[in-house]
Amino acid sequence: MTATTLSKSSRRFFPTRHDLAADVRKQVVEILSQTLATTTDLKTQVKQAHWNVKGMDFYQLHELFDELAAELVGYIDMTAERITALGGVALGTARIAAEASILPEYPADAVDGGEHVTALAERYSEYAKHLRDGIAKSAELGDDDTADLYTEISRTIDKHLWFLEAHLHKKADLS
Repeated sequence: MTATTLSKSSRRFFPTRHDLAADVRKQVVEILSQTLATTTDLKTQVKQAHWNVKGMDFYQLHELFDELAAELVGYIDMTAERITALGGVALGTARIAAEASILPEYPADAVDGGEHVTALAERYSEYAKHLRDGIAKSAELGDDDTADLYTEISRTIDKHLWFLEAHLHKKADLS
């Protein structure tokens, strides 16, 4: 996250009876805030692919991309709710997401299904790594619940990365 966004997310912190120490909660909220921004960005990039895919696999990919985006909405909500449960403020606007996301901009000129699948596979791979980092960081801070949230999301993201990469498989790759 940029310094501006980080300061925004840490500016307000609400008291809670949560048993995690306030300094731990604040650190976890910063980690989760990065995830909230990145997940929001990924969802919009998946919708970009959904709206603009063309080619022989149009219908299959159009439907797949819509399913992927819908699932990400659930993860956005889970992440935002965890932030607020820890006393933080969930910052989930499109502007904040664009500023704070770890993902590169989506290629606006992608049209063919393969172009979209490749772009999304690259982003899902980067996002999956981010989630595993979130597991490690939150566990290190002693927040097993947040580590579990990250683990839940990570399992499905890895499965969806597999789905995307399966579309890119070529017979020559079998040797």
